[in-house]
Parts: sequence; C-alpha cells; structure tokens
Amino acid sequence: MTATIHFTASESEIAQKALAVLTDRYGAADLDRAHVVVALGGDGFMLQTLHALTDRDLPVYGMNRGTVGFLMNGYSESGLLERLAAAEETVINPLRMRAIRADGSVHEALAINEVSMLREGPQAAKLRIHVDGKMRMAELVCDGALIATPAGSTAYNYSAHGPILPINSEVLALTAIAPFRPRRWRGALLPKGAEVEVEVLNPERRPVMADADSRSVRHVVRVQIRSAQDVRHRLLFDNGHGLEERLLREQFV
Repeated sequence: MTATIHFTASESEIAQKALAVLTDRYGAADLDRAHVVVALGGDGFMLQTLHALTDRDLPVYGMNRGTVGFLMNGYSESGLLERLAAAEETVINPLRMRAIRADGSVHEALAINEVSMLREGPQAAKLRIHVDGKMRMAELVCDGALIATPAGSTAYNYSAHGPILPINSEVLALTAIAPFRPRRWRGALLPKGAEVEVEVLNPERRPVMADADSRSVRHVVRVQIRSAQDVRHRLLFDNGHGLEERLLREQFV
C-alpha cells in the first residue's frame, strides 16, 4: 500500500521537509500508479493540487504545512496509512467561469472556491446581474461581487460578510463586496444549477477584472458562471473532521 501514495508539496521549507520525511517513511508512487494523493501545504496549495488533478479521479488528502489549513488535516508523521483507511470522502463540484473581454476574447477557467468580479480602478464598479436569463438586479454599485461554492464559502465570501453554506446544501452564494447601492443588499442564495451572468456597465470608465481561484482576466464586459457538475474533486478528511463538520463548526467561532 505504501507505493500507492503520491506525495506533493508546496515550495515552503516546512512543506519540503515534510515531503522528505514522509516519502522516506512511506515510499512514493508516480501519479499514474497512485491510488491517493497526499498534499503538503496550505489551502492555496490544496487548490493548486485539485486544479492540477481535474482530469484524474484521485482522492486528495491534505496535511497542513501552511497557515489556515481549512481544507487540510493536521500534520503527523505517524499513522498515515491508518488515517487514509479511515478517512471520510467529500466530493465537490467547481464553478465554471466564462469571461468575455472588451476585445471580444473569451477566457474560461474553473474555480473551487469562488468566481469574483473586482473593480480595477479608483471608481466603484457598476454591475447588472442576470440569473437563468432573467435580470434580477439592474445596477449594483460596489467594489465587486462574487459567486461562492459551499466549499469556498468560508474564504473570500465569508470575509465579504457572505453566508457559510453547508457542504450538501445544493446552493451557491452571491455576495456583494463593499456594496454602495443598494446599500443594504445582503446578497442572495441561488440554486446550484443556476446560471449567473454579470454584465459590466460602463466598462471603459469603470473597468472590472474577473478572478477564478486567483486566475485573473482583466477588462471584462461580461462574466458567466455556473456549477461544473461534470467535474468533481474528491477530498479526504480524518474521521469525524469532515468538511460538513468544519463548515458547521466555523459558524460558531
């Protein structure tokens, strides 16, 4: 069983040291022969790992060698095989972003946490929001807006005062970032299957960028977002500490 683990690590010194220790202790399989991937780093590195494995149906077990580690398990050099055998699996779907720029070019990307639209200049962005082809907000004046998955709802979405979503809730969070008008708009909860289109009003004077898990597209005029239910990511968590429990616990801190 030791030869079926593929280890990967961020470039930080602490993660590289853990990589050396664990591969020496448990061995390391090439990705093509692996049954599981163990990722060593923080949440950002976990997102990188999941994106890199999009076309592979492999579960990923993270061990925290970063800062927050919300998507990671605690680090330990011992008992890894037993922890993997007892781990709980959570399957999540990313968002698919289709961003159209002012020059007509189209850029697509997947986002595990959120797709965000952010102002590029000193003036507030003006956005028009459509859901499933129907205009729901004619003008949102703000620093930006984002669509978050349940798995990503504790990240940027929560910092922007959006709701934490249970992992099996089958909804997405639409959250405004520093809204100016409507001043009291608190965002919206949308069905997971909804297709959202955000139109940028007056993009020449109020330029906006779109971002999918830190992959950015500048000078967008329209951004389309929907759940990529044909893509799945498999995450492993220690027994009793799965993503559902973590999301629930986060609401009481």
